[in-house]
Amino acid sequence: MSERYEATAADLAQTAAALHRRGWMLATSGNLSAVVEKKPLRLMITPSGGDKGTLEPADMVQVDESGRVVAGAAKASAELPLHLEIVRRTDAEAVVHTHSVWSTLISHTHAVDGGLAIADYEMLKALRGVTTHRHREWLPILANAQDYAELTTEIARTLEAKPDGHGLLLSGHGLYSWGRSLREAVRHAEALEFLLEVVGRQESARGGR
Repeated sequence: MSERYEATAADLAQTAAALHRRGWMLATSGNLSAVVEKKPLRLMITPSGGDKGTLEPADMVQVDESGRVVAGAAKASAELPLHLEIVRRTDAEAVVHTHSVWSTLISHTHAVDGGLAIADYEMLKALRGVTTHRHREWLPILANAQDYAELTTEIARTLEAKPDGHGLLLSGHGLYSWGRSLREAVRHAEALEFLLEVVGRQESARGGR
């Protein structure tokens, strides 16, 4: 394994542990991926069923553009097709899927709206390309499904319609965010998780939506 692959595997393991400690990837929930080569595409992703708090670099799985495992003894995350579609449709080089309490609740309560608009918060400036709190971020909310081919198609449609977004929600499931590096993808996840908690706490204080 090249030094770049080894470094990426270590970064994914450390990041998974950090997000686990924050309560965003408890038990086997959530997953992470990062591009290690663009042409041909090689994506490294966390393994299926792995406890995110105890993953080791050697647990990571490498796949090609079709999702075929090219290195690693474990099975790739079942949500690999979603990661690959996001990488194909955006300039992302890393994808972070968190499964926090607030992203789960908000994605469920706002699913009927097809998305959630968040505006006028300073934290929005943590998103790449956003320079003012006046920004309005639209987080699409897609119906959750175990049919990942169907879900991949929905993600493709969503990203085609709004290619400049920073994340999306799966109803009752959690948040997907991405960036041009693993660090940026995590930063976007942190900002969006913060904003989702703000929205959730505001709605709770008002007694509902």
